[in-house]
Amino acid sequence: MRLIAFEQEGRAVLGARLGNDVVALTEVVPGLPEEIPAAIAALNLPEGAAALAAKLQDAARKPLAGLKLLPVVPRPGKIICIGLNYVEHAKEGNNPIPDYPAVFFRGHTSLAAHNEPLLRPKVSDKFDYEAELVIVIGKTAKHLTEENALSVVAGYTCMNEGSLRDYQRKGAQWTVGKNFDRTGSVGPEIVTPDEIPQGPNALRITSRVNGQTMQDSNTSDMIFSVPRILAILSEVMTLEPGDIIATGTPSGVGYPRKPPVFMKPGDTIEIEIEGIGTLSNTVEDEG
Repeated sequence: MRLIAFEQEGRAVLGARLGNDVVALTEVVPGLPEEIPAAIAALNLPEGAAALAAKLQDAARKPLAGLKLLPVVPRPGKIICIGLNYVEHAKEGNNPIPDYPAVFFRGHTSLAAHNEPLLRPKVSDKFDYEAELVIVIGKTAKHLTEENALSVVAGYTCMNEGSLRDYQRKGAQWTVGKNFDRTGSVGPEIVTPDEIPQGPNALRITSRVNGQTMQDSNTSDMIFSVPRILAILSEVMTLEPGDIIATGTPSGVGYPRKPPVFMKPGDTIEIEIEGIGTLSNTVEDEG
């Protein structure tokens, strides 16, 4: 199943994509909460995906074309990011291989939707792209183990975890460089785990800038696998439905290239993950 968030009459709506059409889930699930994190919880994903799919076949549909897409969870409770989580990416920046993940947070105002332009801030031209696999949490969880961690995953999506490299390095923490308005994107849809039977750590992940491949790796290169990330984070904090977790980027980012390659107005950036889809954004200067 593939779920999208879109705007309808000024509010965010969760829908299921069926080819080129969309079914608003409030029309097929009686009492489904309007708030998307609460709706994800009520759908009981991933187990509830098959039952929900059965309800969609005769439901009223609307064309996907023309809908205003939103980030897949427009206002998640938490946006948790993992840094330096691919072996080759750590090496390209001359960083040691970590024995514990670097964790930081983003705010929802830092994110754009699929096909929505990213904004290069007025104060920096060192705007880097980062292809990332994102976990969307479906159930409240604490103290997960690696063996049961995937049972709380509603699905996966793509992210361009755009970074302002100069601001990222202004202090010991990366938060400032990761939270300029609309500098990252997430989408286009949440793909439930049944659609990727090979699992989250066997997926090709790429990024392209104006059609040129910049990153081309596999999630098997992660230092901390998806189950390991979930176990580590849930040792610290309660994970809740609608939380999203960005799992790090592979090698090939812009800053270590010679010369460096940074995103600029007029560029088109595509993030593609096997079995999940392609997230596309153009870039424009902040107004």
